[in-house]
Parts: sequence; structure tokens; C-alpha cells
Amino acid sequence: MAAHAVTAIQTLPYRHKGSAHQGNASKPAKAVVKAKKKSAAAKSNATGALYADRADVMAQAEALAARRALDVEWVRDAIGKARYMPGIARAILPPPVGVPKNWTVYRSRFVEPIRIKAGTQFWLANRETLARAEAETGVPANIIVGIIGVETIYGKNTGNFRVMDALSTLAFDFPEAHPKAAARKAFFMGELEEYLALTSRTHTDPLALRGSYAGAMGWPQFMPSSWVKYAIDFDGDGRVDLFHSQADVIGSVANYFKAFNWKPGVPTHYPVQFNDATLDKAALLVPDILPTFSAADMAAKGVVLDEAAQKHSGPLALIELQNGDAPAQYVAGTENFYAITRYNWSSYYAMAVIELGQAVAAAVAEQTPASAPAAQ
Repeated sequence: MAAHAVTAIQTLPYRHKGSAHQGNASKPAKAVVKAKKKSAAAKSNATGALYADRADVMAQAEALAARRALDVEWVRDAIGKARYMPGIARAILPPPVGVPKNWTVYRSRFVEPIRIKAGTQFWLANRETLARAEAETGVPANIIVGIIGVETIYGKNTGNFRVMDALSTLAFDFPEAHPKAAARKAFFMGELEEYLALTSRTHTDPLALRGSYAGAMGWPQFMPSSWVKYAIDFDGDGRVDLFHSQADVIGSVANYFKAFNWKPGVPTHYPVQFNDATLDKAALLVPDILPTFSAADMAAKGVVLDEAAQKHSGPLALIELQNGDAPAQYVAGTENFYAITRYNWSSYYAMAVIELGQAVAAAVAEQTPASAPAAQ
């Protein structure tokens, strides 16, 4: 069955659910930790001035309305009620130069028991939908499940920031200290436009939806432009809902990767070893995560590939995963590894998605009778 055609995109007001965990007053150590966490959360969500008080922003709001043929008073009201979020402006800055990358530490944040357990439950509850998405797009269920788990722990952490506050802050007050400030500010202005056009078209209150500090929304954390381009109605109810419909979430993630040229049946990566006598690691790392070299090219530059990798017909990239002061790990990434980085431009992110998906698939297989194999 082909994926449902999208004739209209509709968001639904997001109702944040508080944590079910309650503090225990008889354990002061935990109470202190909780107090500190609440203090940090309050600081990150501290609000600044309303944008209605900024004449320059109101002028940009009118220009935005004209570009997108939106009601000017509606746009002025929506942007005017948004607030500058100083915590967001700080959070968007890159880490200080010199902070070492550490794949082992990064991996431990995502490939861990809580996500594996939640992912197993999600897979078992959505087995048929995952199988249908894989059949229609060629994107494996474990990759879909890995993405949703890394992004939001299967809907448990979709973000507490009002999307209007986040996008307005980054569109109108993107920190100049960022090395790519001009380009990033333009990007978020475009996302703010897409968000307002989307909520206008679907008659959704733009101040009602909440997401990440960057304005990403729903279980898969789609930015507004991705919602418009790639989100699909996979449950057939006539609307797209990435906050509440797990079927739409699954179908939309699969559709995203299909749009970024996922190659059905192709592995994401292969193991590698090195021939130190002929190794030209510097040249191999120049393209970074972009698949550039044939298997023969890699072999000529000192990479020892296994039999399956030697038969790989597409381009490969040498992926380096640094481990702080410990030796780095390396794999040969395929076009499908690169496709995962289109979701988040990081080899560490891509490998976390892959390995979380594999861990969940293994857990599902343990709970699946032989007569009903898990989708792979």
C-alpha cells in the first residue's frame, strides 16, 4: 500500500504531561538534587521582553506577512506575544573550542536501558505499522525506532519551550558570537515563516505548541520546514499529527529518509582495519562524513575492508569517532550512514541511532515467538 497522500497538514495543540515521578521528602539528598534541577530548568526557561515592544521586529513581522500572504495583524499578534529567551540564545552556541569529543560517553547517553526498554515497548506496540513503513520505503524498522528513541525517548521528552518563543529568539536575536551567525539567523527566520504559514493554514494557535529550544516539534522533532516537506498522514485520518499519532511519526521518519535517498538493503557501515604501511588517513578524512571513496580507493589508501565491504558498489566514507584521550574508533560509512546524518549532521548521532536501533531490535527478537519474527 502506498503511503497516504497528504492533502492537508494539521497540527494539534500540545498538552505537556508532567513527570509521573514525585519527590520523596524523607530522602533529603534526592530533594536537593531535584531542587537544583528545577533551578536549572527555571533558568533555561527564563523569559525576556515581549517582541511586541520591538519596533524593528514588528517591521519584520509585517514583511514576513507580505512574503507569505498571511494576515498582517495575525502575524504581528503572534510574534508580538513571543518572548526573547536568553537561555535559548546561550544553548545554541557551540561548545568551547578544545572540548574533546568522546564517542563512548556520547553513546552511553542513548544506548542505555531506559531507551532500550521504551523502544522495545514502542516496537511491539507498533509492529505492523513499522513493517508497513519498511515495506513502502525500504527504511528498516530499527533505524526508524533508533531515531525516535534518540530524539525524544519515544515521546517522553518532546520539549518544554513554546515554539514561537524559540523560533522568534533565534530569528531576531541569534547570538552574534556564533561562527555562522548570519547563516543560522537566516535559517531560523525561514523556519519561523514556515511555522506561521503552517499554523495559519491548519487554524492552529501558534502560541500553543511546544518543542525543543531550536523549535523542533513532536516525537521525531521535525523542524517546521521538515514537517511541511516530509511529514505524512500514515494512519489515514486525513491529518498529520506528530504529537499524538505514532503511525504518523513512524511514516514521517521513514518518508524523511526515503526523500534523502535511502538505499534499501544497503548496510549503514562496515568495520575497518588499517594497513599502517600504506595508510593515508589524512586524505581519507578530508571529505568527513560525505561518501567519496570506492572500496578500491580505500584499499589503496591503507584501509583493510572485510569481504562484504569489498563488494560494496557505492561510495564510502571513513568515519572517525574520537574517544577523548583513548584511541578513536573507525568504520566505513555508506550512503545510508550519510542519510542518517541528514537528520542531524553528526557521525556520533548517526552511530547512536544505529546502535540504539540494533539494541532494541535484539530485545524485540528475544520477546518475539519464532512464528512472528520482528521486522528488520
